[in-house]
Amino acid sequence: MRGPQGSAGKVFPGRFTAELGADGLVVVLIGMRFNHWWRVDKWLFMLLAMNSMLRHLAGRDEGLLANYTWFGRTTLMVQYWRGMAELQAFAANSDAPHLAAWRRYVRKIGTDGSMGAYHEAYQARPGTSEVVYVNMPAFGLAGALEPVPMDATRNSARQRVAYRRRRTEAS
Repeated sequence: MRGPQGSAGKVFPGRFTAELGADGLVVVLIGMRFNHWWRVDKWLFMLLAMNSMLRHLAGRDEGLLANYTWFGRTTLMVQYWRGMAELQAFAANSDAPHLAAWRRYVRKIGTDGSMGAYHEAYQARPGTSEVVYVNMPAFGLAGALEPVPMDATRNSARQRVAYRRRRTEAS
């Protein structure tokens, strides 16, 4: 799994992009919100479970390509998965830490309002997304996949989307 190390790594000077393979990938936003931040008894187990989940995934090839996490009252984790099938298999895997943590959340917090949790999953396919990075390390899609230098065929957003569509239609 790639991820946070990419955001602190070598800066690629100039402009670059990232290109999805023919199957695309899944972008997941996941996190929690501390509605009653003083209720450590309500949310500490979820922080520990998130850490355990990431350690579990780091040692396996279950489809997670990269992960980036930001902390605050509302946490945000951006994940890039190879596909929806891999994401759903991990979420339902009783041997992985995610399912037990989710069940504990439902039991312990339920709808009491002390802590919120969320996730969103989006299927990204070639020709349906556009990314550009300037003077950045390999980050986001470029951290999950590979940074691709810009050239005359990919200089504008319109050109990058059209380039990916042509490549997808040709394959």
